[in-house]
Amino acid sequence: MSDAVQLPSTILRIPRLGSARSLMNALIGIAALLGVWWFGGFIVENDPDLYAFADFAPAPTLERLWEMIVSGEVLTMSGPSLERVGLGLLFAAAFGVPVGILIGRAPRIHEVTNVPFQFLRMISPLSWMPIAVMAFDTWDGAIVFLIAMAAVWPILFSTAAGVRRIDPAWLKVARNLGARPLHLLGTVILPAIAVDVMQGIRLALGVAWVVLVPAEYLGVTSGLGFAINDARDTLDYSRLAATVVVIGVIGFALDAAIGQLVKKFNWVRATAH
Repeated sequence: MSDAVQLPSTILRIPRLGSARSLMNALIGIAALLGVWWFGGFIVENDPDLYAFADFAPAPTLERLWEMIVSGEVLTMSGPSLERVGLGLLFAAAFGVPVGILIGRAPRIHEVTNVPFQFLRMISPLSWMPIAVMAFDTWDGAIVFLIAMAAVWPILFSTAAGVRRIDPAWLKVARNLGARPLHLLGTVILPAIAVDVMQGIRLALGVAWVVLVPAEYLGVTSGLGFAINDARDTLDYSRLAATVVVIGVIGFALDAAIGQLVKKFNWVRATAH
C-alpha cells in the first residue's frame, strides 16, 4: 500500500523537473542574448565612428520601451499592424484551406495546379507591391493583399499534405455508414487535418509578420513598420530599437499562442498518451 501511495508523486515529479529544466534553459538563452546585445552596444558606444548609434544599446532601448508602454504608444502602433496581419491571415486561410482540401482530395487537380502554385509561391510577396497599389483604393487594402499573398502558400500546401495523409479506411467506413460529402468533410476530413491547418497558419504567421514591416512602409501613417521608418527618419534610435523589441515580443507571443492551439488540436497525440 505504501508503494501505491508514493507512486503518483514520483510520476508527477518528472514533468515538474522537465518544466523547471526548460524554464532554466530558456532563461539562460535570454541572458545570453542580452549579453550579446550589451556587448555589441558597448563596442558601438566606444567606437568614434559608431557613437551616434549608441542608443541601440540595451539601457537606452529598454528605458525608451518603458516610456512607450506607459504612454500607450506600444498599443497605438501595434493595433493597426495586428489588424492587417489578422485580415491577411483570414483571407489566406479562406482561400488556402478549401483549395488545399480540393487538391489533396483530387490527384488530377493537384497535377494541374502544382506547377502554377509552386511558381507563384517562389515569387517574393513584396514583388506584388506595384500591382497591389494599382488594384486597391487604400494603402491598408494593398498591405493586407501583400500579407495574404505571403501567408496563403504555407496554409494551402500544409492543408493539402494533411488531406493526403488521411487513412483511406476512415473515409471508407464513413461512407459505409451513410456519410454524405459535407458530413464527411465535417466529421472526418476537418478533424483529421486540424493540426496540419494550424501548423500551416503558424508558418504563415511567421512569413506574414516578416512581410508586415516593409509592407507598412507603403504610404500608411500607422503601424509598427511606419514607426520603424519614422524613427529612422528622425534619427531616434532608441525608439527604433524599442520598436524592434516590440515586434519581436509580439511575434513571439503570437507564435506561442498558435503553438498552444496546435497542441490542443493534436487529438491523435492526445489519444496516444
